Amino acid sequence: MFVLEICLTGLCIALIPLTYIWVKGDADKFRKLVWVSTFLTLDLVMFGGFTRLTDSGLGCPDWPGCYGTASPFIAHAAIHAAQVLMPTGPVTMSKAWIEMIHRYFATAIGVLIITQVLLAWVKRRNLKISPWWPTALLTLICVQGAFGAWTVTMKLQPIIVTTHLLLGLTMLGLLGWIAARLTPTPAPVRDALRWQPAALLGLALLIVQIALGGWVSTNYAVLACGDFPTCNGQWVPPMDFAQGFHVWRQLGRTGSGEMLTQAALVAIHWAHRTFAFLVVPYLAWLGWRLRRYTALRIPATGLLVVILIQFATGLSNIVLQWPLLIAVAHNGGSAVLLLLLVMLNYRLTLSRSAQQKAVADSVILPASGA
Repeated sequence: MFVLEICLTGLCIALIPLTYIWVKGDADKFRKLVWVSTFLTLDLVMFGGFTRLTDSGLGCPDWPGCYGTASPFIAHAAIHAAQVLMPTGPVTMSKAWIEMIHRYFATAIGVLIITQVLLAWVKRRNLKISPWWPTALLTLICVQGAFGAWTVTMKLQPIIVTTHLLLGLTMLGLLGWIAARLTPTPAPVRDALRWQPAALLGLALLIVQIALGGWVSTNYAVLACGDFPTCNGQWVPPMDFAQGFHVWRQLGRTGSGEMLTQAALVAIHWAHRTFAFLVVPYLAWLGWRLRRYTALRIPATGLLVVILIQFATGLSNIVLQWPLLIAVAHNGGSAVLLLLLVMLNYRLTLSRSAQQKAVADSVILPASGA
């Protein structure tokens, strides 16, 4: 019964953006729905980071409800008892609300995606995309939900939490790609095509860096290096990569169940920081070179701006000892970077499609004339 109550809560939340889309004077309601879903998914990714950074992931230690109820209000007695038993534990009323708001919000996104799927199949002959794209998105959100459940039931196991984060960003990237396909965009000039491999490489490098950053966050290794540019006063400090990057293990434990050492945490942090010295200059160079193309200027300029902000927030996390607002901004910045690179890659793909069509037309027309 409480599962139905959670679903109804998500539906009520989803009705707010759905009502906005319905009353908004936009002829293409489906495109508006996709863009609104993209924006709200970005918000959900950031709120997921907030949930993790406030140690609220186990604020309700069961799933999908809170102590078998649909609301921390109803579970007040159980939450109070858990807090009395473990005053410094993961369960408090505020953390329970943060966790449940995240679940309500995720359910609302699910309602929006289901609406996309239904509309895509009903209007499939008039849409610019195949209805299988939203259907793939719905499949992805179901997998994402499963990892959300395992995040709780497996007690924040780092590989599960990191995969949950990466799946959320994959969903965001797919929404961004669909939104770009539905939005009229001028194709870049033919000369821009030579940058497509570089843009794909930039996206691949960013994904690796996000995965490393997720591993830092889920292992709480942000403060393993307390200074910059050195790490604990050394360029190459003592590190234990074998234990730090042992994939299947409990939070704070080695693969054999012992406490994770400081050297392992340093290895996790150092790897993310060092890889940033490759990713940041590369993406800055890519954004700078792509700015000269009119059709790419806006996302390329955005890439430069967000790269600068990401570097500043990443450095501030170390120097200022991980303030919550800046840490959440750093998480959100990586999601925005992903969206911008998806947009750039789409526009370059659009340019390739336009060129191929032009070549095909040039072959057909002379043949018709003959």
